[in-house]
Amino acid sequence: MGSPGSEIFNEFTKLCKGLVLILVGVHIVVQLIPSSLTYFALIPARTIHFGRNLITAGYIEQSIQGLVVSTLGLLFTGKLLEPIWGSKEFLKFIFVINFLTSVCVFITAIALYGVTRQENYLYMPLSGFHGVLAGFLVGIKQMVPDQELPWLKIKAKWLPSLMLLFSIAVSFFTPESATYLSTLIFGTYMGWIYLRYLQRKPESKHRGDPNEDFAFSTFFPEFLRPIIDLIASNFHRNLCGKSEAFIDTLGYSLGSAPLPGSDPIEASRRREKGARALEERLAAESLIAAGKKSEELQINGTNNV
Repeated sequence: MGSPGSEIFNEFTKLCKGLVLILVGVHIVVQLIPSSLTYFALIPARTIHFGRNLITAGYIEQSIQGLVVSTLGLLFTGKLLEPIWGSKEFLKFIFVINFLTSVCVFITAIALYGVTRQENYLYMPLSGFHGVLAGFLVGIKQMVPDQELPWLKIKAKWLPSLMLLFSIAVSFFTPESATYLSTLIFGTYMGWIYLRYLQRKPESKHRGDPNEDFAFSTFFPEFLRPIIDLIASNFHRNLCGKSEAFIDTLGYSLGSAPLPGSDPIEASRRREKGARALEERLAAESLIAAGKKSEELQINGTNNV
């Protein structure tokens, strides 16, 4: 009979466990060879010469606390998202969000240096998997928005917003906020951009999720949404030069009839699939817990006899 810890670990996907080994292995290397951080972390002043840092930085955790959060977050969110997306799409999401987040963090650091002339923005080593984890929260918001988390008593659709709100609040009291806040913000935004416009839907051959329930304004409270919708729509048109023709080009609609992948029925079906997957996993965990309790009762009964 396996130990409870090994049984729980076996429930996670092979891909997630492999990625955890990479995170742990890279962390150990950085601790044993501190100079390696210079070559693999994102240091804005050196990134022009070491462009690979835009890819490698996301897989380097400098602290044991960050490593614990990243490994647990990867295992538990991957346990929900990978079976729905598929291993290939799950891995692609990690790579794309990690790279785009690093690019945005790099640009932000250069801009902050240009404004403040503080050299720490250029030479501070930035790294961590938390940008991808923020993107995973957006994925959960998309798949099971109305699923209530029993231990928090909040709906899953608010997870990204609450995470950012908490991180911004903490940043006022911690000098280390520059090492993580921009990564979390851009990880969330890039995760939404990817899922909203870029993710290919195998069942429909189209990209993205144009459902109104996944609009950018849904990250904000209800009373702010009209303002956010106005700003977002103007920003989208003015910056990208897009209009309804852009939506048609992506295949969201054809005339007045929605194409497969864009109508509310498919969005509802996809979310039902996510909710069903989550419920199945919760039910399986409940059965495992009940089985363990039954075994303990039998063992106690035998001992008493």
